[in-house]
Amino acid sequence: MKTAKPSDTRRLVLLGLLTAIEAIFCFTPLGSLPALGPIVATLMMTPVVITAILLGPKAGTLMGFLSGLFSFIVWTFTPPSPVVAFVFTPFYQLGEFSGSYGSILICFVPRTLAGTVAGLVYRGMSRAKPAKNVLCFSIGSALGSLTNTFGVLGGIWLFFGEQYSSVAGGAILVLIGMTILTSGIPEAIVNAIISSAVCKPLKMIMKKST
Repeated sequence: MKTAKPSDTRRLVLLGLLTAIEAIFCFTPLGSLPALGPIVATLMMTPVVITAILLGPKAGTLMGFLSGLFSFIVWTFTPPSPVVAFVFTPFYQLGEFSGSYGSILICFVPRTLAGTVAGLVYRGMSRAKPAKNVLCFSIGSALGSLTNTFGVLGGIWLFFGEQYSSVAGGAILVLIGMTILTSGIPEAIVNAIISSAVCKPLKMIMKKST
């Protein structure tokens, strides 16, 4: 019978801890940031990009999928902004507008890819620079966060452009641009700062304990 290696156990414990933090950010107000516009800025990508950097692209992809699942549950049962909930879940309707299969894609695909991108970017950069270099952490996490932002907003434009513009009260491209400026970029900056502060010491600890 095979016994788990200490390093494997540590990775599972870390993954479980980050999953718990992700759930807290998704299901409680602790994960929300002040923002303008109908889409609220959140910290939900922070555990995703940290997982991708510390545990690799596969674990980051898994955490991104869990983030999408948690988000789907929230938007279905307790939407933070009921006016636009239909773009994130097919089980919500606002007047003549209702969600569709595109809602599921918007909710899951960008968040899942955020973990993949963050992990792959960090891995690629760390081969050229020291793995604990702050630049690797910052760029990897920022690009992962922006992958989610552009994926969500691109999905909204593709599947619900006219409806979203109608309920949000403005031109869709203007709304998307404002959301990027007021939510997407601040989220990317915050994720870059937090992931650098968290990942650098943890990487050093993990390296010493192997």
